[in-house]
Amino acid sequence: MTAPVSTAEPPASKRAAAPLPSDDARLRALAAENAALRLAIERLPHGLCMFDGADRLVLANRRYREIWDLPEALMRPGTPFADILAATRGREAEWSRLAELPPPDRDRTRRREWVMDDGRTISIVVTRLADGTAIAVHEDVTEQRRTEARIAHLARHDALTGLVNRAVLREELERLLARNARGEDLALLYLDLDRFKAVNDSHGHPVGDELLREVAARLRGCVRDTDLVARLGGDEFAIAQCGAPQPTASRRLAQRLIEALSAPFEIAGVQAHIGTSVGIAVAPFDGDDPDTLLKNADLALYRAKADGRGALRYFEPAMDERARRRRTLEADLRAALALQQFHLEYQPVVRVADAAVCGVEALLRWRHPVRGEVSPAEFVPLAEDTGLIVPIGRWVLEQACRDALRWPASVRVAVNVSAVQFRHGALLRDVAHALAHSGLAAGRLELEITESVMLREPAQAVAQLAQLRAHGVGVALDDFGTGYSSLSTLHAFRFDRLKIDRSFVHDVERDAGARSIVRAVAGLGRSLGIATTIEGVETPEQLAIARDEGCIEAQGHLFSRPRPADAIAAFVASAAAGRSRAASPGSADV
Repeated sequence: MTAPVSTAEPPASKRAAAPLPSDDARLRALAAENAALRLAIERLPHGLCMFDGADRLVLANRRYREIWDLPEALMRPGTPFADILAATRGREAEWSRLAELPPPDRDRTRRREWVMDDGRTISIVVTRLADGTAIAVHEDVTEQRRTEARIAHLARHDALTGLVNRAVLREELERLLARNARGEDLALLYLDLDRFKAVNDSHGHPVGDELLREVAARLRGCVRDTDLVARLGGDEFAIAQCGAPQPTASRRLAQRLIEALSAPFEIAGVQAHIGTSVGIAVAPFDGDDPDTLLKNADLALYRAKADGRGALRYFEPAMDERARRRRTLEADLRAALALQQFHLEYQPVVRVADAAVCGVEALLRWRHPVRGEVSPAEFVPLAEDTGLIVPIGRWVLEQACRDALRWPASVRVAVNVSAVQFRHGALLRDVAHALAHSGLAAGRLELEITESVMLREPAQAVAQLAQLRAHGVGVALDDFGTGYSSLSTLHAFRFDRLKIDRSFVHDVERDAGARSIVRAVAGLGRSLGIATTIEGVETPEQLAIARDEGCIEAQGHLFSRPRPADAIAAFVASAAAGRSRAASPGSADV
């Protein structure tokens, strides 16, 4: 019988002892390990060195030798650190500590950074162990420091012009205001460029960018070394002027700035003509903290721009009150559309020949719940400045088209359109939507524009007007004769109607020159096949002159003041009845 095979291990006393590695094998393994370690150290991207407690070299890798450009003879183990340091003397421009740490005592680490004569920056981290051994890691951080410096610079400077930015300006104002409190005068000048957008739009952003760089150079040339020039964004700049007698010094500087920027710029074969307006706030009278001073200089700039190009204005307390009223009005204006505070009135337009009502002009009105009726002269410019004219204008189009359906088909409705609506790009869509949803025939809608629509981007404006005309919508040129380029505007686009501005009508009875202008415009309209409407007719004598000089239509208080929509149909019928009576035998002429 075969005995079962035991799976139990034999007692330890009966097991064979495992053979121990020989001394040669241990030495070979240790050598291989050391070789691998040395290879790894040699291939490190940073320089590495080790010194014993007596500051003698134990080891150093290739990168350490390259960083410090050391001869091979100094890399032998046992070389004193003093000899290596002596070989680097004279090559560093300066060194600075990254952190305030204790001296390299036992179990301590110290970080240093050396800036070399050749522009390199070397970072060194030294650790001293308990037995006195020192291990140092060396790294060339030149690019890293340059990148950090560029980032820090960009955080405080404008990338395009190199001027300091708004944040630095504010910091500097804090410092200068402290000096101002000790008696040094301080003025802050705000300026932005006139006509810059036209140059940028016409010739492209590269020309616009180069123009801003040239502007920055001219601004630097106008100021003292102690003045600070900042770019706030877009085409807005600021200058802090400290230590000069005020307000005389700031006025002289503002005049130099206006003169310097009014001279033409030559950029990439383009001659650009711009200019600037300047607003000035003087501390401490106009503000003793940066925010107040900045705000008041901006308000003064706003007033300078409103008063015309190339102007300078100092801050006045009344400006702040006007700004508060403007902010309040803007907030109310934003809510007015949603709260249905707007309404339209319509002023009839009649044929001069027979006094028949041939159209009406839609006039926007705002009935404020507290202020009552707000003048369009007050809120329409604000709506244009804020862009609110786009949704408001959309509502006017829709409401006017709906109202026109209640009147005879012979009566057209004219709606004024802002240049802002053209630039916004939604006008064609808004007109199509108003016509489609109301059901009004396109031929009964006429859009009235001013020359400002044509001046900014004439090609784009002409293209939009042509599309409107293609859909059957009429186009009238309003306030004709008051712009800078009326004839060139007529050459660019064939309008359906010219509206002679009321300023010529006011003096037409007494001023032969005004009458000559009316005659010339009416004649121009006839020669071009364009109807003419004379505005502001208030007396029978003015109407007679308009008839004699060949005007086709007339509008004004002589016929009717603006009326609500539901009164227009009755007025049209009444005018027709009056013509009928006048045509009857024995009736007097209208």
